[in-house]
Amino acid sequence: MTIPDRTAQLQTLRDSLRPGQRRLADWRGGPLAVSAVPGSGKSTGMAAGAAIAIANFQLHARKQLVLVTFTRSAAANLKVKVRQHLKDLKLPYNSFLVQTLHGLALNIATHNPEVSGINLDTTTLVSPNQGNRLIRTAVEAWIHDQPELYHRLVEGQSFDGEETERLRRQSVLRTEVLPALAYTAIHEAKSSGLRPTDLSGIGQQGPPNIYQLLEVAAGLYEQYRLLLSQRGLIDYDDMILAALKALDDPDICRRWQTQIFAVFEDEAQDSSPLQTRLLEKLAASPLSHPDGEEESPLMAAGVRGENLVRVGDPNQAINSTFTPADPVFFNQFCDANRPHHLATIAQAGRSSQKIMDAANYLLQWVNQQFPSQEPPFRAQAILPVPPNDPQPNANPAPLGQGVELIKPADITASVKHIGQRVRDLMDEWKQAQDNAPSGERLQPPTLAVLVRENRQGRFLREILEAPDRLGFDFAETTGLKIYDVGSRDRNTQVPLEMLRLLQFIERPHSPDYLKSALRVLVDRQRIPTQDLNPLATNPEQFLYPGPLDPPLTTESALSARHYCNSLLRARFNLPPYHLIPFLGTTLSYNQSELATADKLAARIAQQTSEDSTLSTMIGALQEIVSAERFDAIEAEDAEAQYTRPGQLTIITMHKAKGLDWDVVFLPFLHAKLIPGESWIPPQTEFLGPASLPDVARAQIRAYVHGNTVIPDISNAWHRANDLKKAEEFRLLYVAMTRAKRLLWMSAAKQAPFAWSNPDNLQEGEPCPVLPVLGRFMREQGAGRF
Repeated sequence: MTIPDRTAQLQTLRDSLRPGQRRLADWRGGPLAVSAVPGSGKSTGMAAGAAIAIANFQLHARKQLVLVTFTRSAAANLKVKVRQHLKDLKLPYNSFLVQTLHGLALNIATHNPEVSGINLDTTTLVSPNQGNRLIRTAVEAWIHDQPELYHRLVEGQSFDGEETERLRRQSVLRTEVLPALAYTAIHEAKSSGLRPTDLSGIGQQGPPNIYQLLEVAAGLYEQYRLLLSQRGLIDYDDMILAALKALDDPDICRRWQTQIFAVFEDEAQDSSPLQTRLLEKLAASPLSHPDGEEESPLMAAGVRGENLVRVGDPNQAINSTFTPADPVFFNQFCDANRPHHLATIAQAGRSSQKIMDAANYLLQWVNQQFPSQEPPFRAQAILPVPPNDPQPNANPAPLGQGVELIKPADITASVKHIGQRVRDLMDEWKQAQDNAPSGERLQPPTLAVLVRENRQGRFLREILEAPDRLGFDFAETTGLKIYDVGSRDRNTQVPLEMLRLLQFIERPHSPDYLKSALRVLVDRQRIPTQDLNPLATNPEQFLYPGPLDPPLTTESALSARHYCNSLLRARFNLPPYHLIPFLGTTLSYNQSELATADKLAARIAQQTSEDSTLSTMIGALQEIVSAERFDAIEAEDAEAQYTRPGQLTIITMHKAKGLDWDVVFLPFLHAKLIPGESWIPPQTEFLGPASLPDVARAQIRAYVHGNTVIPDISNAWHRANDLKKAEEFRLLYVAMTRAKRLLWMSAAKQAPFAWSNPDNLQEGEPCPVLPVLGRFMREQGAGRF
């Protein structure tokens, strides 16, 4: 191929992109921030921009372009797109590298073990279950080392010294509050490059509080750090820290910077400060600035002429209240590079105009509700693509009204409305198929129901699968399968649930094992939701009360005792190898879960054939849970795609990010869940009207964001609630923008007080967006809310 031929090909590739995407194709070095809207083709633009950069700068194996994503599946998809462009351009495949951010960090750290301190021969990545156990161990060690701080927490806001109440509070602290505080504070601190001593220092800078909260968090962090070190374990944050430690060596840093020409980052809104620092170091030029030249702020921070392209959508940041990710950092990067190094990909071909109008209206209205704080959304509207856009069927024609808002009588009526609407849509498709020209095949619409939590999905599926409750046979009438994504997740919990119940059966007098078993029964809706701490504080009194013991006063507690006693009787009535199938039946497992339990029982029986005692079974189960390598069995097609035609997908809003369907149903949109309300579990009210883990997160973030004043507990709790509400609105925005042709939204008049008991209905306040969106849509000629 001659150079002119390639020049023409590169121009054709550039011309195939939208205006915002072309900024990626036109990149010629330096920093570039790309803020994109949903459905705008971020990965398409990044893949094309990467291929053009490889051609323009003649990159090769010793001078590569590195593309960073956050998941292995995203990395695989991006790699395929870039390779296809390079194949068409006849360019070498070894000119680029696609990795997850943690994979890149581990690669740097393990290539320089003498500096990073990480050697895969002596170091192991901690699994989630191991991490949870380490945090519990760290809590116990901290309680032993800091009895005065622990005693202050037990006293709470007030305490009369009653022994039963003391035991209950100790249970709440040991098993709920302190583990949650440790998990939150450790990840927030480590992802920002803070050490335990730094947390203590932040606490001393802030206003005094009776619990010395950040001092407690620092102590838990130190205990966790010691446990990791003693056991040769690292977590994901340690990977980033180790890579940065290696890059602090000038020779190692220069070697990596010489090999890496530039870094392209996808989903940049989910980066933590530590991750951003790593990418900035790798993207910096290895050359020092000339003598006498005044250092810029970036140079002073060790970043010299960085070739860093960051692509993201801060309006789709939906992980910041339970991970260290925070969209404020990507917004700061965008603002620091405006106007010349900031691009916006505003045109999107995914959705019809009415759906885009609804999403844009949501964005504007929500921002107006936060006038004195940082707005939840970046002010960027989704725009349609031009008529000559290369995407097939871009901005498709709407189905029905395009956006439909209704207010059913109750949540059961909501599901019936969904079933009927799906039936009507499938009837319309069949009629269009019958009227299509001979030989022409019309694809049926793809459909999904997006729920806020898995319990809603389970309720929805149960009604759709029950003709007597729905009013017709859904599968027979529509020809669709129901694919409940949450049921697959529940299957993976089977080994852990079996372990918790068997541990209780073996040692019923352990408060921890009793509480774990009760929590399984609550999660599986075998017993009502309740405060489990009074029940677990004195197991013998709870399970086998004597004549002088106080009686249980609630039906919920009596139901819990009945189930626990039934489990204990099973130990004496059944051989050990029959316990797992029995427990699966007790928990009312569905077909897939029962199949998974049977597979698990067969594997345990094989491993313990020479010693089939209960203790041996528990040991084998602990190995399986620790290794996290047990595959669940799916009763149907395990490889089903979330978005394939011929099925109704039920999936949570969080899991739906990155996907789209022709028709999206959003039921159960009540204010109690979106945007939610500040709520303190009754068992922790003795600590005051705030969640201590959330307060610690807000205080740490205030410091990381550069605030000069660390908020006190009250203000930090208020700030934490505002951040949660902002994120819930962004989650609703993500859910709405999954729809291509029809967006259906509803909030029933009657809704559950808690979804753990969907039969306990009360008046449900709709999500505040729905009434105002309904007025807006009526002005547009749609909506009935």
